[in-house]
Amino acid sequence: MSQRAQSLLLYTLFLVPAALCWAGERNLRDLHEQHLKARTIVSDPTQLSQTYDFIIAGGGTAGLVLASRLSEDSNHTVLVLEAGDTGDSVISSILVPEYAFTHSLLQTSYDWGYNTLPQPYAGNRALYWPRGKVLGGSSAVNGMYLVRPSHIEYDTWANLMQSQDGGLDADAWSWNGHYPYMKKTETYSPPVPSVQSVINIDYNLDFHGSDGPLHASYPGYVLPVVGDWIPTLQNLGVPEAPDQAGGQTWGSFVATSAINPNNWTRSYSRAAYIDPLPPRSNLDILVNATVTKILFDSNMTATGVQFGIVKGGPVTTINARKEVILAAGAIGSPNILMHSGVGPKDVLTAAGVPVLLDLEGVGQHLQDHISSSLVWQTTAATMGSQYAAGAANGVPNGQSSPFLSFINSATCYANSSILMGSYDNAVSLQQTVLGLLNSSMANFTSQDPGVLEGFKALYLANAQDFLTSSVGQVEFLLFANGDFTPGNQQTISIQFALQHPFSQGRLYITTNDTFDSPSLDPRCLSHIADVTLMRQAVKFARQIAATPPLSTVLGTELSPGPAITADADIDAFVANGIQTEFHPANTLAMLPQNQGGVVDARLKVYGLANVRVIDASIFPVQFAAHMQWPVYSLAEAGAEIIRTYYNGVPDPFDPNGSTGSNNNSTNHNNNGTNTKSGGAPSASAPSVFTSAIALLFAALVVVL
Repeated sequence: MSQRAQSLLLYTLFLVPAALCWAGERNLRDLHEQHLKARTIVSDPTQLSQTYDFIIAGGGTAGLVLASRLSEDSNHTVLVLEAGDTGDSVISSILVPEYAFTHSLLQTSYDWGYNTLPQPYAGNRALYWPRGKVLGGSSAVNGMYLVRPSHIEYDTWANLMQSQDGGLDADAWSWNGHYPYMKKTETYSPPVPSVQSVINIDYNLDFHGSDGPLHASYPGYVLPVVGDWIPTLQNLGVPEAPDQAGGQTWGSFVATSAINPNNWTRSYSRAAYIDPLPPRSNLDILVNATVTKILFDSNMTATGVQFGIVKGGPVTTINARKEVILAAGAIGSPNILMHSGVGPKDVLTAAGVPVLLDLEGVGQHLQDHISSSLVWQTTAATMGSQYAAGAANGVPNGQSSPFLSFINSATCYANSSILMGSYDNAVSLQQTVLGLLNSSMANFTSQDPGVLEGFKALYLANAQDFLTSSVGQVEFLLFANGDFTPGNQQTISIQFALQHPFSQGRLYITTNDTFDSPSLDPRCLSHIADVTLMRQAVKFARQIAATPPLSTVLGTELSPGPAITADADIDAFVANGIQTEFHPANTLAMLPQNQGGVVDARLKVYGLANVRVIDASIFPVQFAAHMQWPVYSLAEAGAEIIRTYYNGVPDPFDPNGSTGSNNNSTNHNNNGTNTKSGGAPSASAPSVFTSAIALLFAALVVVL
């Protein structure tokens, strides 16, 4: 068993008595189960209709946002097909924030449990890539970080689409165009006074939403050492970010988290967008249903989907009147598309899938944030030492629900100038990267001319827009949970993760069975710039640890140890230790069609009449951010695009204010959503009944 697995096991053993002392947890579960009786979540396929207006493949972070927003229109019927279970039987592991680390659902049936192909530049190891396989997707199992990308990254995305045909204003995907949707999803709450006194958050309410479904806040308890983070970085010349939600994500800060401060529970796509709804007769959500393919007519119009329950079992067909929407994530969506006959011809042919549309960009540009960590002994309190002390005294600290809401969120995004020691050194690295463009293109996984043009555009954007700008190249995280081996609880880690890798890989299928996992080859560390930046990250992490006030509580470096100082030894440590930061993306990139793009600026798949993709697979570049917040705002924007088109209201993404081209829905019922013509939509105001249910639910949870 690995050291990490041992630590998690022992941590769990410490938490069992703590969990038993939390009086409100059982009541929380009971209330949750009672509330679900009003939901439209079903497990029996015979309860479904034969036809729906919209079929959404994937009930995860994006899929449930889409389900909630699209079903606000009573003239539309919506079906969500989710491959995972409801999560009801493990609801405590989902809702209690600290349990993300101690009662994790990773490596259980609620995890897809993907593995990459062996990575030649990472010790020839197959890297474990977990993804949430449960209603709510990865938003139900992740670390709850809510970090927005920077305005630089969004504006680069918009610039990549400037050559897009069709007259759409490419600025729709710029920071200014997308910012209203970030706010629309959010209800922001500042830290409680006891937490604010430790971490001294600098926040700006103007940057945040106040009445969105998703709660963005902070834990109800933080370890004192978290307060050392920002002053330490400031002493190293790294400024504190004023409020990263405003588009300047570089520097140090304590990140917002997807935590509901009304009851200290995880705020995830199901709890935020589905559970508070009144019953909707036009919305069905079927769990344990894996979409196996999209069905098309001779004009490549999607007529419906097939889904199955188990590998080798029967499949069921459901018809779609208007659209099929892929929201199965950066791995699931390209997998479904390829098994439907849409993708690179050579890949489909080799897998035994009939080719309906040769779309070479499907599965290309696969990237992830690769991460590693350094570990020190510490005299500071850690979560491990807190639990050990509580258990020894017979009064576990875990009886406090604010205490159980603690998660690690002290963050720093360091740019290349910081990592390389100076701006001149960053420019030198940039020149090296630009000089390797041709050889990098020659070694890319696809030699299709269009895909290579897309590779070139993304490579240059990464080198020219990011590498010498303020935007972060490596994220650093203070991890104060500690080692839970008895007698060794006093450890603190500094984790680091590459944010804009130059290494690009691909995803592809090898069989004609959608239940078989696709092959994942991100080609980690295959570009020298990635090796260089990760090496510098190790050195900078050591500088952090050696700088007060953090240095006053850190002792001996345990891993990799003080003997590892030569560049070659650091590189070997990184190569043999990297793992995922859980952020795969970019496999169905939004790029112009002549650059091998898969979706256009209105999220439609090129060559298909009525199939959209709305999840992390469409991002053309990796963000210096955690993925869930950009996915939430993407789904809000995508829902607005779709509702505009089918309800004939002014298009918020069209500078001329034209209406949707399919104005055939006269019974438009906005159900409380106020969309301003020609502009960004305001946050949805739920019906009186919805508000009453939501407030009653929140109040009962707090009381109980």
